[in-house]
Amino acid sequence: QVQLVESGGGLVQPGGSLRLSCEASGSYLFSLSGMKWFRQAPGKQRELVAYIHLDGTTNYADSVKGRFTISRDNAKKMVYLQMNSLKTEDTAVYYCNDERSGSWGQGTQVTVSA
Repeated sequence: QVQLVESGGGLVQPGGSLRLSCEASGSYLFSLSGMKWFRQAPGKQRELVAYIHLDGTTNYADSVKGRFTISRDNAKKMVYLQMNSLKTEDTAVYYCNDERSGSWGQGTQVTVSA
């Protein structure tokens, strides 16, 4: 079974930065799974924000391209989301997802407000 724990959320002003972390645990080969970050704002559907493939290639939602960067450290079983130039519309709960197992973390709140 795969467990995912997100951290790093918080309150930040527009234009600021945050770095989210997702730690994976369990008896599985983390390096063999694509990893994703999703977010869900109040009253909205959960949306895919960023995806990092097994080979390290990445994909981003158009709304975050050029501002967010997803990365992974297979040795530490960690995946990160560096978020720069944050906007109020980035406010949401951010979730980590393991593609292979389908597991989700509990989410971490990001609030962008002046």
